[in-house]
Amino acid sequence: MSEWQKSNWRAKPRVQMPDYTDPEALAAVEAQLSKYPPLVFAGEARRLKQHLGAAGRGEAFLLQGGDCAEAFEQFSADAIRDTFKVMLQMAMVLTYGAKVPVVKVGRMAGQFAKPRSAPTEVIDGVELPSYRGDIINELAFTPEARIPDPRKMLQAYTQAAATLNLLRAFSTGGFADMKRVHSWTLGFTSDQEVQKYAEIATRIQDTIDFMAAAGISGETTHEFSTVEFYTSHESLLLEYEEALTREDSTSGDWLAGSGHMIWIGDRTRQPDGAHVEFCSGVLNPIGLKCGPTTTAEDLKVLMNKLNPQNEEGRLTLIARFGAGNVGEHLPRLIKAVREEGAKVTWVCDPMHGNTIKSSTGYKTRPFDSVLREVRDFFAVHSAEGTIPGGVHFEMTGQDVTECTGGVRAVTEEDLSDRYHTACDPRLNASQSLELAFLVAEELSALRSKREERQAS
Repeated sequence: MSEWQKSNWRAKPRVQMPDYTDPEALAAVEAQLSKYPPLVFAGEARRLKQHLGAAGRGEAFLLQGGDCAEAFEQFSADAIRDTFKVMLQMAMVLTYGAKVPVVKVGRMAGQFAKPRSAPTEVIDGVELPSYRGDIINELAFTPEARIPDPRKMLQAYTQAAATLNLLRAFSTGGFADMKRVHSWTLGFTSDQEVQKYAEIATRIQDTIDFMAAAGISGETTHEFSTVEFYTSHESLLLEYEEALTREDSTSGDWLAGSGHMIWIGDRTRQPDGAHVEFCSGVLNPIGLKCGPTTTAEDLKVLMNKLNPQNEEGRLTLIARFGAGNVGEHLPRLIKAVREEGAKVTWVCDPMHGNTIKSSTGYKTRPFDSVLREVRDFFAVHSAEGTIPGGVHFEMTGQDVTECTGGVRAVTEEDLSDRYHTACDPRLNASQSLELAFLVAEELSALRSKREERQAS
């Protein structure tokens, strides 16, 4: 048993968190949540940690994706199903290209809170507190809607539990069976991407048919009919996180019961801050967003605080620098990791450093910038001889027009057609699949280089 306690964060400086105006209501919600069952279990978190360790060694690859911020109003079984479908498709493309298992982690069942660049926003001369996600306040631009309401944590828990229930059913109930690989295509995906995916799907189906004809069954076919699917979110609202933290009866360690993997954002990674303190004491795998302002010294301190045992799979470093900036920042952080001898899993987030405001007034992300950051990430790791362990996207299975570009050529004028996000722009299914093909090509090229080195 360690000296860490789940409430220790309360004595640390806190940022990006709401100031609740009714302490009694907040305490009542926290007390109620603390009696609820955890959403995930310690054995699941440990298994994900093992998979992430394999990704850090180049023996697996992480695909992490989902909503920028889950919304209460947009919650539906169809939306969950369609995002799950796209992730299955992307994982299939990556597995085929990389020839390693793909670890599937959704930004789902907990991604309700969002950090903001400013505490307030101004519209038509009216200044109000910023919208911080449905778990905290409401998007409507009124004084009442923007007051933080602790009861929203209970609604978030209920939605997260329902989402997890459906994801578990999809993962093990036959929906994810590889024999259904052709059925995961969404109707609005571009013809070009559908054709490329269909070719892979046909080859996979032929292989499965051959194995069945050869009499291979039992455990092998079970592996083909189910998938492991994990959930993750930014550990931002610490009252919610603490209330769902439980002591694991088998080890005495603490589990953040809100999701399998939690991460610390680029705005909340202060080494002596509340968020780092909380994440340092739970057994879950931890992600750490690394932006352009991340210094080598801060990174060294954070690695020692978050992973003092230097455990494989415990710490995932999620690089988010912006297109054109990777070559400047990633090598110096790789050097810091090497100097510490730290075991980490490197992941590329090509979304958060590439957000711009379009000429039509919408926040968007140019798809070309997203692609460039991914390419730069792989190029740096190739040059450094280090392992690119995964990718982290904001995406959806809905037919949205939020990011410009891609095969379907979404323009700035198109953004208003289906711009549904409550916060940041997401890739649609077609763009997500296109990106998966690019990543698969990069992984395939990397594998070929490794094989050439080994042969020479």
